[in-house]
Amino acid sequence: MESFTSKIDLAILEERAKWIWEQTLLVHKKAPGTRIASSLSPIEILICLFYGEILNFNPKVPFWEERDRFIISKAHGSIAMYPLLADLGFFDMKELENVCQEGTFLGSIPDPIIPGYETVNGSLGHGLGVGCGIALALKKQGKNSKVFVMVGDGELCEGSNWEAIMFAAHHRIDNLILVVDHNKTCMLGPCKQVIDYYPLSEKFAAFNWDVHEVDGHNIKELYTILLKYKNIEEDKPKVIIAHTVKGKGVAKLEKSPLSHIISLEPEEIDNLIQGDR
Repeated sequence: MESFTSKIDLAILEERAKWIWEQTLLVHKKAPGTRIASSLSPIEILICLFYGEILNFNPKVPFWEERDRFIISKAHGSIAMYPLLADLGFFDMKELENVCQEGTFLGSIPDPIIPGYETVNGSLGHGLGVGCGIALALKKQGKNSKVFVMVGDGELCEGSNWEAIMFAAHHRIDNLILVVDHNKTCMLGPCKQVIDYYPLSEKFAAFNWDVHEVDGHNIKELYTILLKYKNIEEDKPKVIIAHTVKGKGVAKLEKSPLSHIISLEPEEIDNLIQGDR
């Protein structure tokens, strides 16, 4: 693992994270209907997966048969994927100018028509179940591809997730890696005040998952555990609980329990990008 790690310059990943943060704000400036707070918390997760050589993918052939699958369950909170996918060559950077405009495939909620998105990403709580099915099918076919699923902690209130958690453990779906964007704030306020499922790590452990908690904004921590989970052979599903901050880098959003529904004004975004955080 150490020799592989040495091939990745973590400082470059940090720079990419900063650039994606800025570009995500610019997308929101063009399309204020996008959920900006939810889209800022998982940026480092996405950076490690796509720029850190964790995921196997081919931007010129999005449905390449040997690819790893990445299922984004919290679709509304993945607008950071727009500049990321464009930068990697899944589609032209010019498309970012047309977000939410007539004739574009980049809407306020991502659609699987977007190159780089695998599944329908609508109602919350379904991504993990879909990921379980895909991962089990790949195992039955003798494929080596891994399935990564990213969920928001708010959607863990949905019972469908816990059915999938039990299903994955029962069938020992060891090619499944779940990442929880644990920003602790859902649409209605603090998750703990809506449904208290804390401590989350103990819940997953009780269902026989391999569990690891990290600082979700620490590139080194994230990259290390993602790489480990990508490569280890263990007879159980794996979950990374990534502790993040909703609206990361924007004080106004970080402090608001209702940041999910807040849109930023154009001048606020300009000030943020110029360094007034």
